[in-house]
Amino acid sequence: MNKIKKSFFCQNCGAQHVKWQGQCNTCKEWNSLLEEIVSNESQQNWKAQNQINNSASNALQVSQIRESDETILDSSDQELNRVLGTGIISGSLILLSGEPGVGKSTLLLQIVMNLNFKALYVSGEESQNQIKLRAERIKSSSNNCYILNETLIENIFDQIKKIEPAIVIIDSIQTLKSINIENSPGSVSQIKGCTEQFIKFCKKTNIPVFLVGHITKDGQIAGPKILEHMVDVVLHFEGDRNNVYRILRAKKNRYGSTSEIGIYMMESIGLSAVSNPNELLIPYKEEFLSGHAIACILEGSRPLMIEVQALVSSAVYGTPQRTSNGFNSKRLNMLLAVLEKRAGFTLGTKDVFINITGGISVEDPSIDLAVITAILSSYHDISVSQEHCFSAEIGLSGEIRPVSKIDQRIKECSKLGYKNFVTSKSSKIQKSNNKTEIISVSKIEELINYLFG
Repeated sequence: MNKIKKSFFCQNCGAQHVKWQGQCNTCKEWNSLLEEIVSNESQQNWKAQNQINNSASNALQVSQIRESDETILDSSDQELNRVLGTGIISGSLILLSGEPGVGKSTLLLQIVMNLNFKALYVSGEESQNQIKLRAERIKSSSNNCYILNETLIENIFDQIKKIEPAIVIIDSIQTLKSINIENSPGSVSQIKGCTEQFIKFCKKTNIPVFLVGHITKDGQIAGPKILEHMVDVVLHFEGDRNNVYRILRAKKNRYGSTSEIGIYMMESIGLSAVSNPNELLIPYKEEFLSGHAIACILEGSRPLMIEVQALVSSAVYGTPQRTSNGFNSKRLNMLLAVLEKRAGFTLGTKDVFINITGGISVEDPSIDLAVITAILSSYHDISVSQEHCFSAEIGLSGEIRPVSKIDQRIKECSKLGYKNFVTSKSSKIQKSNNKTEIISVSKIEELINYLFG
């Protein structure tokens, strides 16, 4: 009887160690080593399993490589096509992650149910009847979509050979296992081994594969960090459960930009794409209220109007509170320090609360000017007209810095009916026929004089 061999694998980077130790030698992560069984048998790949010719590849010059006529598949989802670039690239391995219940499975099921070509949806978490009920709820039906409830990767490749789909969905990679790996599903060995088989499958057959990935309590994708390096595209589906909006972001994309986002709205019949989010993110108010400002941010190539809410009040306890929702709290502390140092506002004894409406998290620094405006509006208890839109970055010395693609932002504001666009005096703005008036300021003092002077 052969002796069972065991080893220790890092849950962060997947590195193998012969004995347990507190810190991984490769990624320097602490307390990340777990013991797993190491199989002595040589692992069969998907090609040996399906008896497909395993001929060696030949090196070719770039000019000799011929592109296929169908290298891009239309997903029939405009938002997904926007995030991926132009569509689903043939032979690509795409990893989709997100919080539990955010709508990952619903999004992928809607996509495959609307395709004009064969698709195989493999679920290791739901039965075929459960998926059928969800498909009826989202009112989708297709004869091109095949549903499979399976967790053994060898059986999945048998079904792929039999059905010959044009796209494969795996929900999720943490539930799969191989008979050649003697560890439980979700372990580093199983996740890495199964992903390697799908990589070989994608590159040799040109069939794209979507992998759904679970995330940990820290917001990271479960499994080794090398999983994100192995795949071609990493998508993150985010959103607040208490809000109807969902955002699809590309954290990694070998075929396009990582700055594009797709916006969806969760409804009772599933997810619907939001083609013009500005009409939904900016609510109409019959009266002007203090502590509100409209920012024009840029997510990829799409300008978005975001409402910033601020509340400044006297601190009841000894230490003032600094709370932000959808905005970086460290950047909020920096802006408050600039206001106190450069503009003379005593905010050290004030509680400051910032909220970005719509459940959206903003990283574009052009929102700084709107955040400053909302804080000053709440501080003075003076409302700012909804006809104003703000877009500029704030420097540490109190200067108002320009942002990129300013003409595109102004054009979007003009289309939505904003009369005044407040930005940096250093911005290079081209002359146009926009009806929006450009208000240029260079320092915070000029902004205060213009709005509250």
